[in-house]
Amino acid sequence: MIPELSKVPGVLGEIARRRLAEVRALEGASFTPPKEAPPSFAEALRQPGLSLIAEVKRKSPSQGEIALELDPAAVARAYQAGGAQAISVLTEPHYFAGSDQDLKAVREAVALPVLRKDFTVHPLQITQSRALGASAVLLIVALLGPLTEAYLRQARAEGLDALVEVHDEAELELALAAGASIIGVNNRNLVDLRVDRKNAPRLGRLARARGFQGLLVAESGYSKPEELEEIVELFDGVLIGTSLARSQDWQRAAARMRPGAQAGR
Repeated sequence: MIPELSKVPGVLGEIARRRLAEVRALEGASFTPPKEAPPSFAEALRQPGLSLIAEVKRKSPSQGEIALELDPAAVARAYQAGGAQAISVLTEPHYFAGSDQDLKAVREAVALPVLRKDFTVHPLQITQSRALGASAVLLIVALLGPLTEAYLRQARAEGLDALVEVHDEAELELALAAGASIIGVNNRNLVDLRVDRKNAPRLGRLARARGFQGLLVAESGYSKPEELEEIVELFDGVLIGTSLARSQDWQRAAARMRPGAQAGR
């Protein structure tokens, strides 16, 4: 159940292939899940208004160094105090300077659901995510293609929610066919790293037109409260990373991007 990654272009393919090689080194390892179920990522997105998923992020291929010295636990606590409904933690080590330890530290620091933001290219990563204390995993349709449904089934079987990420119409159709209940629309093209904030509203409306009744999350490109106006009536959540992590005043930054007074979908 390994996706074909040889033809995935650009930075996305480069990261995914390197990640797969690393994960394969863990084949045969066993992971023990926590005794208690993690808080629900889906329920956090169902809260009134546009739920904020605030990201612990040190660097990225598009932005370079963002906040290399940040303490993930301290940042997560600040995000929680600022009104975030969930925390996203990057665990990819080379391009994002993340780690599994970051996720474990955040899980211990806050009561919020935690999304493991990584490049899921092997079923073992889903089992590992549950053991680390994640509430949800990221499934990128551009990587998984027709295997998206199988990975989604495994995540559900292991008690995890899945943020199924799409960037274009073809990927959206695959996500819908796979039975995704949480769809993330990325404004960033992961091949050339360009951002187009018109992408989320466009694909969000298309998903609803196709009869999608699940949860929608907008991703990438948001740094000002007024930018959320274009998604607040259509989306259930927004994932914000760079602008929050770079702020150094994480509680205030999260509160500023938390449009609690605005009505949700």
